[in-house]
Amino acid sequence: MGKVKEKNILVGIAFNAYDPITSQKTERPSEESVEQTAKEALTAVTELGYTAFILPLHKSFMAFLNRVKDLNADVIINLCEAFAGYPQLESNVAAAFELLGVAFTGNDSRTLALCLNKFKTKAILKQSGLPTAPAKILDSPDAKLDIPFPVIVKPNTEDASLGVHPDSVVRDQENLQKQVQRIIDIHEQPALVEAYIDGREFNVGVLDDGKPEALPVSEIDFSKMPEGQEHILCYEAKWLTDDILYTSTPPVCPAQIDDALKAKLQETAVKAFLTTSCRDYARVDFRMDKKGKIYVLEVNPNPDISLNAGYARALAAAGIEYKVFWQKMIEKALARKAKK
Repeated sequence: MGKVKEKNILVGIAFNAYDPITSQKTERPSEESVEQTAKEALTAVTELGYTAFILPLHKSFMAFLNRVKDLNADVIINLCEAFAGYPQLESNVAAAFELLGVAFTGNDSRTLALCLNKFKTKAILKQSGLPTAPAKILDSPDAKLDIPFPVIVKPNTEDASLGVHPDSVVRDQENLQKQVQRIIDIHEQPALVEAYIDGREFNVGVLDDGKPEALPVSEIDFSKMPEGQEHILCYEAKWLTDDILYTSTPPVCPAQIDDALKAKLQETAVKAFLTTSCRDYARVDFRMDKKGKIYVLEVNPNPDISLNAGYARALAAAGIEYKVFWQKMIEKALARKAKK
C-alpha cells in the first residue's frame, strides 16, 4: 500500500494537550505522551500524501469545537484520552464529533464510555461467557469484601494504570482499607477491588480492517523484577522510564508461548473486542494463573498508539507499517461517513 491518490483529503489529528494545572500532578507522564503520539501520526499521514494538521484540545472545549468546524477536516484521527485532566470525559470528545457529523478514527463514544468503567465491562464480558476475575466496587474503606485475599485495588474509571502502584496488591484488611481510602481521596471515585491473579500477563491488540483480527501476542516479562515486588504493570512500570520497575518489566512481542495458548488468547481477545462493540482498534489485557487459566483484565478501546508502545510493536510484529495502519483507519472512518 503506497501513497494515497486523494491528496486533497484533509486530516485533523486531535489530542488532549497537557495542562499542568488541571492534570494529575503525581501521574503526568502518560498525559504528556499524547502530544508525541500526535506528532508521530502527523508524520505518518503526511508521508502517505494527506494534508494534515494538529488539533490540540486545551481548556476551552468550545474553542476546540469551533476550530474543528472552521478547519472542516474530512476525517479526524482521535487521540483524545481526557479533557481537563479527566479521563472520564474521553468519550465526550468522541460524542461531540458524532454530533457534528465528523468522521473520526477509533472507537465511538458509547464504547469509550463503557470500557472506561472497568466493573461494567467485566459484567458484560462475564455475561458473554468470557473469563474475568471476581471483583467488587467499594465506595468506603469500611465496606465489606467477600473476595479472599490477595486482591488488587484500583480506580474503577481511570486508564493508563493511573492509581495502580506497587502497594495496590493487598493481603490483609488493614492495607485494603488504606488503598480504598487512597482511591477515594485522590481519584474521587469508588475503588475496584479484584481478585489478584498471580501469574503471567499478556496483551493482544485487535485490528478491525473490515474484520477484527488479533495481532501477535505480547507478554510482560517479570523475570527481572526486584525481589519482593508484586508482578504487576503498575504506573511506575508503565511510564517512569528511570524507575527500576520500568526497566525490569520489558514487553516481549511476539510472546514466547505455544500455539495453543496463542490461539486461545487471540480468540478471546477478538471475542472481547466484539462483545464491547469495539471498532478500528483496541487492546485486550490478560492475566494467566499458575494453572494456565486466562482472565480478561480489561478492554482498552483507546490504547497508547505511539511508536514505542505495545500496539505499534504488535503491528510491526505482524508486518504492518505504522503509516499503513493509519491509512487503513482513515479509509475506514471515511467509509463509515459515506455509508451514513
